[in-house]
Amino acid sequence: MVRLFKHYIPHAVLLLGLADLLLLLLAADLGWVLRSGQIGTDAGTPFSRLGALIAFATTTLAAMIAVGVYGPESLRSLRFACARLLVAVTLAILALALLDFLLPGHTYWRSTLLYAMVLATFMLVLNRVILGNLLGTSAFRRRVLVLGTGPRAQRLKALSEKEGCGFTIVGFISMTQPSEQVPEAVKRSTISDLSAHVSGLDVTEVVLALEERRNSLPLKDLLRVKTAGVHVNEFSTFLERETGRVDLDTLNPSWLIFSDGFSSGRAISSFAKRAFDILASGLLLLLAFPVIALFALIVKLDSKGPAFFRQKRVGLYGQTFEIVKLRSMRSDAEKDGAKWAEKNDSRITRVGAFIRKVRIDELPQVWTVLTGRMSFVGPRPEVPVFVNDLEDKLPYYAERHMVKPGITGWAQINYPYGASIEDARHKLEYDLYYAKNYTPFLDLLIMLQTLRVVLWPDGAR
Repeated sequence: MVRLFKHYIPHAVLLLGLADLLLLLLAADLGWVLRSGQIGTDAGTPFSRLGALIAFATTTLAAMIAVGVYGPESLRSLRFACARLLVAVTLAILALALLDFLLPGHTYWRSTLLYAMVLATFMLVLNRVILGNLLGTSAFRRRVLVLGTGPRAQRLKALSEKEGCGFTIVGFISMTQPSEQVPEAVKRSTISDLSAHVSGLDVTEVVLALEERRNSLPLKDLLRVKTAGVHVNEFSTFLERETGRVDLDTLNPSWLIFSDGFSSGRAISSFAKRAFDILASGLLLLLAFPVIALFALIVKLDSKGPAFFRQKRVGLYGQTFEIVKLRSMRSDAEKDGAKWAEKNDSRITRVGAFIRKVRIDELPQVWTVLTGRMSFVGPRPEVPVFVNDLEDKLPYYAERHMVKPGITGWAQINYPYGASIEDARHKLEYDLYYAKNYTPFLDLLIMLQTLRVVLWPDGAR
Protein backbone atom coordinates (compact mmCIF):
# COMPACT_ATOMS: atom_id res chain seq x y z
CA MET A 1 0.00 0.00 0.00
CA VAL A 2 0.97 3.63 -0.50
CA ARG A 3 0.55 6.03 2.39
CA LEU A 4 -0.86 9.29 1.06
CA PHE A 5 -1.45 12.06 3.61
CA LYS A 6 -1.42 9.49 6.45
CA HIS A 7 -4.04 7.32 4.73
CA TYR A 8 -3.24 3.98 3.11
CA ILE A 9 -4.24 3.37 -0.52
CA PRO A 10 -3.70 -0.03 -2.22
CA HIS A 11 -1.21 -0.02 -5.09
CA ALA A 12 -3.82 -1.46 -7.45
CA VAL A 13 -6.32 1.30 -6.66
CA LEU A 14 -3.68 4.00 -7.05
CA LEU A 15 -2.53 2.61 -10.41
CA LEU A 16 -6.10 2.29 -11.67
CA GLY A 17 -6.93 5.81 -10.51
CA LEU A 18 -3.91 7.35 -12.22
CA ALA A 19 -4.70 5.48 -15.44
CA ASP A 20 -8.31 6.69 -15.25
CA LEU A 21 -7.17 10.28 -14.72
CA LEU A 22 -4.95 10.19 -17.81
CA LEU A 23 -7.73 8.61 -19.87
CA LEU A 24 -10.20 11.28 -18.71
CA LEU A 25 -7.82 14.03 -19.78
CA LEU A 26 -7.35 12.29 -23.13
CA ALA A 27 -11.10 11.82 -23.63
CA ALA A 28 -11.79 15.47 -22.81
CA ASP A 29 -9.18 16.65 -25.32
CA LEU A 30 -10.34 14.25 -28.05
CA GLY A 31 -13.91 15.43 -27.52
CA TRP A 32 -12.77 19.01 -27.99
CA VAL A 33 -10.78 18.20 -31.14
CA LEU A 34 -13.65 16.15 -32.60
CA ARG A 35 -16.20 18.91 -32.09
CA SER A 36 -13.86 21.58 -33.43
CA GLY A 37 -13.33 19.53 -36.58
CA GLN A 38 -17.10 19.19 -37.07
CA ILE A 39 -17.73 22.95 -36.98
CA GLY A 40 -14.55 23.85 -38.83
CA THR A 41 -12.72 25.78 -36.11
CA ASP A 42 -9.14 25.54 -34.89
CA ALA A 43 -8.99 23.40 -31.76
CA GLY A 44 -5.73 24.99 -30.64
CA THR A 45 -3.24 23.27 -28.35
CA PRO A 46 -4.24 21.25 -25.28
CA PHE A 47 -2.52 23.87 -23.11
CA SER A 48 -4.96 26.52 -24.30
CA ARG A 49 -7.83 24.59 -22.71
CA LEU A 50 -5.92 22.94 -19.87
CA GLY A 51 -8.23 24.37 -17.18
CA ALA A 52 -11.33 22.90 -18.82
CA LEU A 53 -9.61 19.53 -19.30
CA ILE A 54 -8.53 19.37 -15.65
CA ALA A 55 -12.01 20.41 -14.47
CA PHE A 56 -13.57 17.64 -16.56
CA ALA A 57 -11.12 14.97 -15.38
CA THR A 58 -11.14 15.85 -11.67
CA THR A 59 -14.93 16.23 -11.48
CA THR A 60 -15.50 12.87 -13.16
CA LEU A 61 -12.82 11.20 -11.02
CA ALA A 62 -14.41 12.66 -7.85
CA ALA A 63 -17.79 11.26 -8.91
CA MET A 64 -16.19 7.86 -9.47
CA ILE A 65 -14.65 7.89 -5.99
CA ALA A 66 -17.95 9.05 -4.48
CA VAL A 67 -20.07 6.19 -5.84
CA GLY A 68 -17.55 3.44 -5.07
CA VAL A 69 -15.94 2.76 -8.45
CA TYR A 70 -12.68 2.04 -6.61
CA GLY A 71 -14.27 -0.05 -3.86
CA PRO A 72 -13.50 -3.75 -3.29
CA GLU A 73 -16.66 -4.90 -5.09
CA SER A 74 -15.79 -2.87 -8.18
CA LEU A 75 -12.28 -4.30 -8.28
CA ARG A 76 -13.66 -7.84 -8.13
CA SER A 77 -16.58 -7.52 -10.54
CA LEU A 78 -16.47 -5.85 -13.96
CA ARG A 79 -20.27 -5.80 -14.08
CA PHE A 80 -20.48 -4.04 -10.72
CA ALA A 81 -17.75 -1.58 -11.75
CA CYS A 82 -19.54 -0.71 -15.02
CA ALA A 83 -22.83 -0.13 -13.20
CA ARG A 84 -21.20 2.25 -10.71
CA LEU A 85 -19.26 3.86 -13.55
CA LEU A 86 -22.48 4.77 -15.37
CA VAL A 87 -23.84 6.36 -12.19
CA ALA A 88 -20.60 8.32 -11.78
CA VAL A 89 -20.71 9.56 -15.38
CA THR A 90 -24.32 10.71 -14.93
CA LEU A 91 -23.42 12.63 -11.76
CA ALA A 92 -20.36 14.14 -13.44
CA ILE A 93 -22.44 15.35 -16.40
CA LEU A 94 -24.86 17.09 -14.00
CA ALA A 95 -22.00 18.67 -12.05
CA LEU A 96 -20.19 19.83 -15.19
CA ALA A 97 -23.40 21.20 -16.71
CA LEU A 98 -23.93 23.21 -13.51
CA LEU A 99 -20.35 24.46 -13.70
CA ASP A 100 -20.90 25.50 -17.31
CA PHE A 101 -24.06 27.36 -16.26
CA LEU A 102 -22.28 29.18 -13.43
CA LEU A 103 -19.20 30.02 -15.53
CA PRO A 104 -20.46 30.50 -19.09
CA GLY A 105 -17.73 30.96 -21.67
CA HIS A 106 -14.99 29.91 -19.26
CA THR A 107 -15.36 26.13 -19.38
CA TYR A 108 -16.28 24.19 -22.56
CA TRP A 109 -19.08 23.72 -25.04
CA ARG A 110 -21.89 21.42 -23.96
CA SER A 111 -21.45 19.47 -27.20
CA THR A 112 -17.82 18.72 -26.33
CA LEU A 113 -19.00 17.47 -22.95
CA LEU A 114 -21.21 14.90 -24.65
CA TYR A 115 -18.40 13.66 -26.91
CA ALA A 116 -15.93 13.60 -24.03
CA MET A 117 -18.26 11.58 -21.79
CA VAL A 118 -18.97 8.99 -24.48
CA LEU A 119 -15.25 8.59 -25.14
CA ALA A 120 -14.46 8.54 -21.42
CA THR A 121 -17.02 5.84 -20.69
CA PHE A 122 -15.62 3.63 -23.45
CA MET A 123 -12.02 4.19 -22.34
CA LEU A 124 -12.74 3.62 -18.64
CA VAL A 125 -14.56 0.35 -19.29
CA LEU A 126 -11.76 -0.79 -21.62
CA ASN A 127 -9.23 0.13 -18.95
CA ARG A 128 -10.99 -2.19 -16.50
CA VAL A 129 -11.15 -5.00 -19.03
CA ILE A 130 -7.40 -4.73 -19.62
CA LEU A 131 -6.26 -4.01 -16.06
CA GLY A 132 -8.95 -6.03 -14.29
CA ASN A 133 -7.20 -9.38 -14.55
CA LEU A 134 -3.85 -7.78 -13.81
CA LEU A 135 -4.89 -6.08 -10.56
CA GLY A 136 -5.69 -9.34 -8.79
CA THR A 137 -2.39 -11.00 -9.66
CA SER A 138 0.53 -11.54 -7.31
CA ALA A 139 2.35 -8.61 -8.92
CA PHE A 140 0.19 -6.28 -6.82
CA ARG A 141 0.24 -8.34 -3.64
CA ARG A 142 2.88 -8.01 -0.97
CA ARG A 143 4.60 -11.24 0.08
CA VAL A 144 4.32 -11.49 3.85
CA LEU A 145 6.14 -13.76 6.29
CA VAL A 146 4.45 -14.10 9.68
CA LEU A 147 6.39 -14.69 12.90
CA GLY A 148 4.00 -16.46 15.23
CA THR A 149 1.45 -19.27 15.11
CA GLY A 150 -1.14 -18.27 17.69
CA PRO A 151 -4.53 -16.52 17.39
CA ARG A 152 -2.96 -13.40 15.86
CA ALA A 153 -1.30 -15.42 13.12
CA GLN A 154 -4.58 -17.21 12.50
CA ARG A 155 -6.34 -13.85 12.11
CA LEU A 156 -3.79 -12.79 9.49
CA LYS A 157 -4.27 -16.07 7.68
CA ALA A 158 -8.06 -15.55 7.58
CA LEU A 159 -7.59 -11.96 6.39
CA SER A 160 -5.26 -13.04 3.58
CA GLU A 161 -7.86 -15.51 2.31
CA LYS A 162 -10.50 -12.83 1.80
CA GLU A 163 -11.26 -11.86 -1.77
CA GLY A 164 -9.52 -8.68 -2.82
CA CYS A 165 -6.85 -8.90 -0.11
CA GLY A 166 -3.71 -6.92 -0.92
CA PHE A 167 -1.18 -9.40 0.48
CA THR A 168 -0.37 -13.09 0.41
CA ILE A 169 1.27 -15.03 3.23
CA VAL A 170 4.24 -17.06 2.01
CA GLY A 171 4.99 -18.70 5.34
CA PHE A 172 4.64 -18.87 9.13
CA ILE A 173 7.47 -19.32 11.60
CA SER A 174 6.89 -20.77 15.05
CA MET A 175 9.15 -19.02 17.57
CA THR A 176 8.50 -20.57 20.98
CA GLN A 177 4.83 -21.53 21.20
CA PRO A 178 3.45 -24.73 19.64
CA SER A 179 2.05 -24.28 16.15
CA GLU A 180 -1.40 -25.64 16.96
CA GLN A 181 -3.45 -23.04 15.06
CA VAL A 182 -1.15 -22.92 12.03
CA PRO A 183 0.07 -26.48 11.46
CA GLU A 184 1.99 -25.58 8.29
CA ALA A 185 4.32 -23.29 10.24
CA VAL A 186 8.09 -23.91 10.21
CA LYS A 187 9.93 -24.04 13.54
CA ARG A 188 12.54 -21.34 14.04
CA SER A 189 15.05 -23.94 15.23
CA THR A 190 15.06 -25.54 11.76
CA ILE A 191 16.13 -22.28 10.06
CA SER A 192 19.85 -21.58 10.29
CA ASP A 193 19.67 -18.04 8.85
CA LEU A 194 16.36 -16.18 9.01
CA SER A 195 17.59 -13.39 6.73
CA ALA A 196 18.53 -15.93 4.03
CA HIS A 197 15.18 -17.67 4.52
CA VAL A 198 13.37 -14.35 3.98
CA SER A 199 15.41 -13.69 0.87
CA GLY A 200 14.76 -17.16 -0.50
CA LEU A 201 10.99 -16.69 -0.20
CA ASP A 202 11.23 -13.25 -1.86
CA VAL A 203 9.49 -11.72 1.18
CA THR A 204 8.62 -8.01 1.05
CA GLU A 205 7.35 -7.69 4.63
CA VAL A 206 7.74 -9.52 7.95
CA VAL A 207 4.89 -9.21 10.46
CA LEU A 208 5.29 -9.88 14.18
CA ALA A 209 2.23 -11.80 15.32
CA LEU A 210 3.66 -13.08 18.60
CA GLU A 211 1.23 -13.53 21.49
CA GLU A 212 3.96 -12.95 24.06
CA ARG A 213 7.10 -10.99 23.20
CA ARG A 214 9.10 -11.48 26.35
CA ASN A 215 12.05 -13.78 25.71
CA SER A 216 10.73 -14.56 22.21
CA LEU A 217 11.45 -11.43 20.19
CA PRO A 218 14.30 -12.28 17.77
CA LEU A 219 15.98 -8.85 17.78
CA LYS A 220 19.18 -9.95 16.03
CA ASP A 221 17.22 -11.71 13.27
CA LEU A 222 14.88 -8.76 12.80
CA LEU A 223 17.80 -6.36 12.60
CA ARG A 224 19.38 -8.38 9.79
CA VAL A 225 16.07 -8.61 7.95
CA LYS A 226 15.51 -4.88 8.30
CA THR A 227 18.99 -3.94 7.11
CA ALA A 228 18.49 -6.26 4.12
CA GLY A 229 15.71 -3.93 2.96
CA VAL A 230 12.68 -5.95 4.06
CA HIS A 231 9.98 -4.04 5.92
CA VAL A 232 9.29 -5.26 9.48
CA ASN A 233 5.88 -4.46 10.93
CA GLU A 234 4.07 -4.94 14.21
CA PHE A 235 0.73 -6.78 14.24
CA SER A 236 -1.48 -3.84 15.30
CA THR A 237 0.10 -1.46 12.78
CA PHE A 238 -0.22 -4.03 9.99
CA LEU A 239 -3.88 -4.63 10.82
CA GLU A 240 -4.59 -0.88 10.95
CA ARG A 241 -3.14 -0.46 7.47
CA GLU A 242 -4.97 -3.42 5.95
CA THR A 243 -8.40 -2.85 7.50
CA GLY A 244 -8.62 0.93 7.97
CA ARG A 245 -9.42 0.56 11.66
CA VAL A 246 -7.63 0.27 14.99
CA ASP A 247 -7.95 -3.25 16.38
CA LEU A 248 -9.24 -3.11 19.97
CA ASP A 249 -8.42 -6.75 20.69
CA THR A 250 -4.66 -6.13 20.51
CA LEU A 251 -4.52 -2.41 21.30
CA ASN A 252 -2.41 -1.22 24.21
CA PRO A 253 -1.52 2.27 25.46
CA SER A 254 2.15 2.02 24.43
CA TRP A 255 1.19 1.36 20.79
CA LEU A 256 -1.04 4.43 20.74
CA ILE A 257 1.70 6.54 22.34
CA PHE A 258 4.59 5.47 20.11
CA SER A 259 2.85 4.79 16.79
CA ASP A 260 2.53 7.43 14.13
CA GLY A 261 -0.55 9.60 14.59
CA PHE A 262 -2.04 12.38 16.69
CA SER A 263 0.82 14.56 15.36
CA SER A 264 1.32 18.26 16.13
CA GLY A 265 0.93 19.00 12.41
CA ARG A 266 -2.80 18.58 12.84
CA ALA A 267 -2.98 22.26 13.95
CA ILE A 268 -2.81 23.17 10.26
CA SER A 269 -5.34 20.45 9.45
CA SER A 270 -7.67 21.75 12.17
CA PHE A 271 -7.48 25.29 10.77
CA ALA A 272 -8.23 24.06 7.25
CA LYS A 273 -11.03 21.87 8.58
CA ARG A 274 -12.67 24.78 10.43
CA ALA A 275 -12.32 27.13 7.47
CA PHE A 276 -14.00 24.58 5.22
CA ASP A 277 -16.76 23.98 7.78
CA ILE A 278 -17.60 27.68 7.94
CA LEU A 279 -17.64 28.22 4.17
CA ALA A 280 -19.44 24.99 3.30
CA SER A 281 -22.03 25.14 6.09
CA GLY A 282 -22.89 28.76 5.29
CA LEU A 283 -23.39 27.97 1.61
CA LEU A 284 -25.26 24.73 2.32
CA LEU A 285 -27.62 26.44 4.74
CA LEU A 286 -28.58 28.96 2.05
CA LEU A 287 -29.17 26.21 -0.51
CA ALA A 288 -30.86 23.75 1.84
CA PHE A 289 -33.15 26.17 3.68
CA PRO A 290 -36.11 25.61 1.28
CA VAL A 291 -35.70 21.83 1.63
CA ILE A 292 -35.53 22.04 5.43
CA ALA A 293 -38.60 24.33 5.53
CA LEU A 294 -40.58 22.06 3.19
CA PHE A 295 -39.87 18.87 5.11
CA ALA A 296 -40.41 20.60 8.44
CA LEU A 297 -43.93 21.35 7.24
CA ILE A 298 -44.42 17.77 5.98
CA VAL A 299 -43.18 16.32 9.31
CA LYS A 300 -45.56 18.61 11.20
CA LEU A 301 -48.53 17.53 9.07
CA ASP A 302 -47.61 13.83 9.16
CA SER A 303 -47.59 13.35 12.94
CA LYS A 304 -48.22 15.20 16.18
CA GLY A 305 -45.35 17.07 17.75
CA PRO A 306 -42.70 19.61 16.79
CA ALA A 307 -41.04 19.56 13.38
CA PHE A 308 -37.56 19.56 14.89
CA PHE A 309 -35.97 17.17 17.34
CA ARG A 310 -33.50 18.46 19.94
CA GLN A 311 -31.24 16.27 22.03
CA LYS A 312 -28.12 16.54 24.17
CA ARG A 313 -25.05 14.84 22.70
CA VAL A 314 -21.41 14.44 23.76
CA GLY A 315 -18.87 16.34 21.68
CA LEU A 316 -15.26 17.50 21.74
CA TYR A 317 -13.41 16.71 25.00
CA GLY A 318 -16.58 15.12 26.40
CA GLN A 319 -18.52 18.39 26.55
CA THR A 320 -22.26 18.21 25.86
CA PHE A 321 -24.10 20.26 23.26
CA GLU A 322 -27.54 20.23 21.64
CA ILE A 323 -28.17 18.90 18.17
CA VAL A 324 -31.15 19.82 16.01
CA LYS A 325 -32.60 17.40 13.45
CA LEU A 326 -35.85 17.02 11.58
CA ARG A 327 -38.04 14.78 13.73
CA SER A 328 -38.25 11.27 12.28
CA MET A 329 -39.84 9.51 15.27
CA ARG A 330 -43.03 9.94 17.23
CA SER A 331 -42.87 12.79 19.72
CA ASP A 332 -43.16 10.28 22.62
CA ALA A 333 -40.41 8.00 21.25
CA GLU A 334 -38.13 8.56 24.26
CA LYS A 335 -40.69 8.78 27.04
CA ASP A 336 -39.00 5.79 28.69
CA GLY A 337 -35.50 7.14 28.05
CA ALA A 338 -33.08 7.14 25.13
CA LYS A 339 -32.42 3.88 23.32
CA TRP A 340 -30.81 2.79 20.06
CA ALA A 341 -32.85 2.68 16.90
CA GLU A 342 -33.77 -0.82 15.77
CA LYS A 343 -34.51 -2.41 12.43
CA ASN A 344 -38.12 -1.68 11.47
CA ASP A 345 -38.35 0.55 14.55
CA SER A 346 -42.04 1.18 15.32
CA ARG A 347 -41.21 4.64 16.68
CA ILE A 348 -40.24 5.93 13.22
CA THR A 349 -42.99 7.78 11.35
CA ARG A 350 -43.87 7.31 7.68
CA VAL A 351 -42.12 10.53 6.65
CA GLY A 352 -39.35 9.79 9.13
CA ALA A 353 -38.45 6.56 7.34
CA PHE A 354 -37.95 8.47 4.10
CA ILE A 355 -35.94 11.39 5.48
CA ARG A 356 -33.70 8.98 7.38
CA LYS A 357 -33.09 6.94 4.25
CA VAL A 358 -31.95 9.95 2.20
CA ARG A 359 -30.38 11.71 5.24
CA ILE A 360 -32.57 14.82 4.95
CA ASP A 361 -33.16 14.68 8.72
CA GLU A 362 -29.48 15.55 9.20
CA LEU A 363 -29.63 18.87 7.28
CA PRO A 364 -30.45 21.10 10.31
CA GLN A 365 -27.21 19.90 11.92
CA VAL A 366 -25.38 22.12 9.42
CA TRP A 367 -26.23 24.99 11.78
CA THR A 368 -24.36 23.16 14.55
CA VAL A 369 -21.38 22.88 12.19
CA LEU A 370 -21.50 26.62 11.48
CA THR A 371 -21.49 27.42 15.20
CA GLY A 372 -18.43 25.22 15.73
CA ARG A 373 -19.84 22.49 17.97
CA MET A 374 -19.66 19.91 15.19
CA SER A 375 -17.79 19.37 11.95
CA PHE A 376 -18.92 17.90 8.65
CA VAL A 377 -16.63 14.92 9.27
CA GLY A 378 -16.01 13.22 12.59
CA PRO A 379 -17.25 10.48 14.93
CA ARG A 380 -21.01 10.30 15.42
CA PRO A 381 -22.04 12.26 18.56
CA GLU A 382 -23.79 10.00 21.05
CA VAL A 383 -26.31 10.57 23.85
CA PRO A 384 -24.64 11.09 27.28
CA VAL A 385 -26.30 8.02 28.80
CA PHE A 386 -24.93 5.86 25.96
CA VAL A 387 -21.47 7.38 26.34
CA ASN A 388 -21.35 6.65 30.08
CA ASP A 389 -22.32 3.05 29.43
CA LEU A 390 -19.91 2.58 26.52
CA GLU A 391 -16.97 4.12 28.38
CA ASP A 392 -17.45 1.47 31.08
CA LYS A 393 -17.67 -1.40 28.60
CA LEU A 394 -15.31 -0.40 25.79
CA PRO A 395 -11.63 0.50 26.27
CA TYR A 396 -10.40 3.78 24.76
CA TYR A 397 -13.95 4.96 24.05
CA ALA A 398 -13.15 8.40 25.51
CA GLU A 399 -10.37 8.88 22.91
CA ARG A 400 -12.95 9.30 20.13
CA HIS A 401 -13.90 12.61 21.79
CA MET A 402 -10.47 14.09 21.04
CA VAL A 403 -11.84 15.29 17.68
CA LYS A 404 -15.08 17.10 16.93
CA PRO A 405 -18.08 14.93 16.17
CA GLY A 406 -19.39 15.03 12.62
CA ILE A 407 -22.46 14.62 10.46
CA THR A 408 -20.63 11.93 8.51
CA GLY A 409 -17.48 10.02 9.35
CA TRP A 410 -15.09 7.16 8.67
CA ALA A 411 -17.17 4.75 10.75
CA GLN A 412 -20.43 5.85 9.12
CA ILE A 413 -19.22 5.04 5.59
CA ASN A 414 -17.45 1.80 6.51
CA TYR A 415 -19.87 0.18 8.94
CA PRO A 416 -23.68 0.02 8.79
CA TYR A 417 -25.80 1.58 11.49
CA GLY A 418 -25.26 -0.29 14.77
CA ALA A 419 -27.63 -0.79 17.68
CA SER A 420 -25.62 -2.91 20.13
CA ILE A 421 -22.46 -2.90 22.20
CA GLU A 422 -20.74 -5.08 19.61
CA ASP A 423 -21.69 -2.67 16.82
CA ALA A 424 -20.44 0.24 18.92
CA ARG A 425 -17.16 -1.61 19.40
CA HIS A 426 -16.65 -2.05 15.65
CA LYS A 427 -17.51 1.59 14.96
CA LEU A 428 -15.13 2.68 17.72
CA GLU A 429 -12.29 0.95 15.84
CA TYR A 430 -13.01 3.09 12.78
CA ASP A 431 -13.44 6.23 14.91
CA LEU A 432 -10.04 5.69 16.53
CA TYR A 433 -8.45 5.29 13.11
CA TYR A 434 -9.96 8.62 12.07
CA ALA A 435 -8.98 10.40 15.31
CA LYS A 436 -5.43 9.08 14.90
CA ASN A 437 -4.97 9.82 11.19
CA TYR A 438 -7.34 12.58 10.16
CA THR A 439 -6.21 15.09 7.53
CA PRO A 440 -8.11 17.26 5.02
CA PHE A 441 -7.39 14.53 2.44
CA LEU A 442 -9.15 11.87 4.54
CA ASP A 443 -12.03 14.30 5.19
CA LEU A 444 -12.41 14.82 1.44
CA LEU A 445 -12.52 11.05 0.80
CA ILE A 446 -15.16 10.60 3.51
CA MET A 447 -17.35 13.42 2.19
CA LEU A 448 -17.15 12.06 -1.34
CA GLN A 449 -17.98 8.53 -0.27
CA THR A 450 -20.88 9.73 1.85
CA LEU A 451 -22.72 10.09 -1.45
CA ARG A 452 -22.39 6.32 -1.91
CA VAL A 453 -24.03 5.77 1.48
CA VAL A 454 -26.86 8.16 0.57
CA LEU A 455 -27.47 6.51 -2.82
CA TRP A 456 -27.15 2.97 -1.47
CA PRO A 457 -28.09 3.32 2.23
CA ASP A 458 -27.14 -0.15 3.45
CA GLY A 459 -28.05 -0.44 7.09
CA ALA A 460 -29.35 3.12 7.46
CA ARG A 461 -31.89 3.52 10.23
